[in-house]
Amino acid sequence: MHPKISIIIPMYNVEKYLRRCLDSVLNQTFDEWQAICVDDGSPDNSGKIAEEYASRDKRFVVVHKENGGLSDARNAGMPYADGKYIMFLDSDDFIHPQTMEIAYNTIEKNKSDIASFTYDRFYRPQLMVRHVLHMDTDNVVPRGIKKRYNIDKIKTRTVDDVFELATERTHNKTNPNRKWLIKHCQVWKNIYKKSLIKDTPFIKGILFEDFPWWSAIMLKRPRVTVVPLPLYYYIPNFGGIVLSAKQLKIMKSLCAGIKNAYQLYAEKADTEQMKKWQSQFMWWFVNWAFRKLKYLKTDEDIESARAEFIEMNKFGVFNSVPNEWYGLRESIYKFIQGV
Repeated sequence: MHPKISIIIPMYNVEKYLRRCLDSVLNQTFDEWQAICVDDGSPDNSGKIAEEYASRDKRFVVVHKENGGLSDARNAGMPYADGKYIMFLDSDDFIHPQTMEIAYNTIEKNKSDIASFTYDRFYRPQLMVRHVLHMDTDNVVPRGIKKRYNIDKIKTRTVDDVFELATERTHNKTNPNRKWLIKHCQVWKNIYKKSLIKDTPFIKGILFEDFPWWSAIMLKRPRVTVVPLPLYYYIPNFGGIVLSAKQLKIMKSLCAGIKNAYQLYAEKADTEQMKKWQSQFMWWFVNWAFRKLKYLKTDEDIESARAEFIEMNKFGVFNSVPNEWYGLRESIYKFIQGV
């Protein structure tokens, strides 16, 4: 019998967290799932741990491959996905026991292409504070994980235009629509109809690959239902050292994602879609990329960054700018000109 949900779990150097992640899948109140664990050439015991789970439960499928990065691992998992719906789970994170039950019920009930939930916004800051205070972060149990939801009483909101709710913009806490927003573009806080995403691979070799991928999915005008419940537990990156080379790689990845998505929208988006995407997403990522300049320490890195912005300018990325980003565009132009 085919599973209803296939959940793709890329793995690389996560033996410390992997059992917690896989146990959170095993402990779901919904049992018609398939977990595709993609061993991305991990040098630790991640692959062996996943094989151990697969030997006990046939719903776990383990795929071994050479290291290619997160995007490549997610792409490698797709051909093995037999479910009508797809979810993504990072292997150092975990999910609420009712995540699949709620996600499946919501997307089926509303005949949607995507059902979007959120992550626990108290758990991550709690871990960050404990890390700064040199306290244990590995054994902290989120308060909300014990909460049980009545499926019939969960309130949702459905829209046929994803741009009504999807945004990178920061909204005032008094905004009555705030809880319905699809904030940011992390791919792991949604369930997707497989037919919607199967032909849209992640860009291999870049960081923050979620942004161009989510931009491409939005362009397909999916029907989306929002479930404003914290069902995902996201573990922060505790790395605190800001290295120039690392920041340059981040900046280049952001620029690559911006160029890829901009080209796609220039070719396929209508005027209104392009305007909304630029305002709600693109300029936020342009700003993020530009802010990375302050971390670059060598002339070589700065010139490499300048080349990225010159290329984006040639693509036409900066041609249209909302009033709120006009100052940023002027700063970018000065940087391009070496002023």
